[in-house]
Amino acid sequence: MTETAAGFLTQEAYDRLKAELDQLTGVGRIEIARKIEEAREEGDLKENGGYHAAREEQGKMEARIRQLTELLHNATIGETPADDGVVEPGMLVTVEIFGDEETFLLGNREIADGSDLQVFSEKSAMGAAINGKSVGDSTSYDAPNGKTIGVKIIAAKPYTG
Repeated sequence: MTETAAGFLTQEAYDRLKAELDQLTGVGRIEIARKIEEAREEGDLKENGGYHAAREEQGKMEARIRQLTELLHNATIGETPADDGVVEPGMLVTVEIFGDEETFLLGNREIADGSDLQVFSEKSAMGAAINGKSVGDSTSYDAPNGKTIGVKIIAAKPYTG
């Protein structure tokens, strides 16, 4: 996640991420501290591969804890949207852009939970442009390179995972 604001999360995604955070800050921290202590007892830390691996694992875990903490603190929690053809966070949206159809999830990539589905934040340029529009509507947005890009909404269905 590269943006500061987390954006929309379903209640299910929020609960799953909160459980992950609880595990990491509880059992996860205890386990990594145990691994570091065991490796430290092996002696010379300069050439102790186990120690360095455990410290690297700890760094990655702490980074994920910070990411989850910020994400959960800033998230907007909502239910799966209604299947009414109106684009909103939590929807699987198909648009026509440059003559091609593209399908993606509007919301936060954590909703997609490991799928290879492309995700656009509702705060992104395209996400903001299509949010609230209906199937059949056309709109445009300014790309980061300054060009105006036209988009037509082909379909919008609630993402069910």
